[in-house]
Amino acid sequence: MTDPPDVRSHGASGNRKPPATIYDIARTAGVSPSTVSRALNKPGRINARTERRIREVAEELGYRRNPMAGALPTGRTGTIGLIVSDVTNPVYFDLIHGAERVTASEGHTLVLADAQESPDTESETAERLLLSTDGLLLVGSRLDDARILELAEHKPLVLVNRSVPGLPGIVPDPLPGIRMALDHLASLGHRSIAFLSGPATSWMSGVRWETLLDEALRRDIGIVEIGPGIPTLEGGRQSLRRVRAARVTAVVAYNDLMAIGLLQAAKAADVEVPEHLSIVGFDDIFGSSLTTPTITTIRSPLDRVGEAAIRRLIAEIDEDDHSADVTLFTEFIERESTAAPRARR
Repeated sequence: MTDPPDVRSHGASGNRKPPATIYDIARTAGVSPSTVSRALNKPGRINARTERRIREVAEELGYRRNPMAGALPTGRTGTIGLIVSDVTNPVYFDLIHGAERVTASEGHTLVLADAQESPDTESETAERLLLSTDGLLLVGSRLDDARILELAEHKPLVLVNRSVPGLPGIVPDPLPGIRMALDHLASLGHRSIAFLSGPATSWMSGVRWETLLDEALRRDIGIVEIGPGIPTLEGGRQSLRRVRAARVTAVVAYNDLMAIGLLQAAKAADVEVPEHLSIVGFDDIFGSSLTTPTITTIRSPLDRVGEAAIRRLIAEIDEDDHSADVTLFTEFIERESTAAPRARR
């Protein structure tokens, strides 16, 4: 009996066909490797019939161009790095979709990385991506200005939901949505509100707080800041004790996750929403309209933010001085988690 082959010495890759190279194409087409390289990387530089033949052979052999190899003579990889502060946060889903849509249409490849809400992880990840990408998109960056400017010295860099003097950034204006939210709460009779702030390292949390503070003062509404907090469901849940101690009738949360977490904790503690506590979120993520009650929120145009950020970064990479600045705005979305305040029995 013949022994079966020793499968331990043959991985699945043993049956794979090795990827075609320009040397395989050159052999099959009867031309030099340099001619193949010109035909594939610099169209129009050789005889049209020869170029067409080379491309046909490349397709027959299943040739796939290596962008890193192409980067050697041009300095370009065709790859863009996108780093988000927390990839599990639904706030980034639409943003990433918008960014990917533009990246693909422009013939680039998007590489996504997660900073895990850690400045150290974000810094190390950015360093690695600088070696293999044409530019970086930092979304909700937790790095300080000096570190971001240092990274921008090496490759084009665009910020989202963050502003650093001298660098391009895409930040939806929070003022329109916040004004409408406070007008809504004031019309319902709320005179004292709280802001659940995000991480201490979040630039956007600071901007939202300062905007809320100014607009509350203009309306003679009392306001307190509770935080800094974790921008997650658990962060929202943990805030209930402080919210109740503050004796406020309404809360504006740094993001929808915190708003939903606060809603969950309130229900568990028999604090009725919105009868005894009104809650307003921020960003209008997927899921904010699926809770009971649904979350009133301030919407950010996340899909358009992703598109605008990638277009701006590609313009920076291409050194296009004619790229137009894009102004995006927040808007107020009224749902079921806000109502006129009512004293608890």
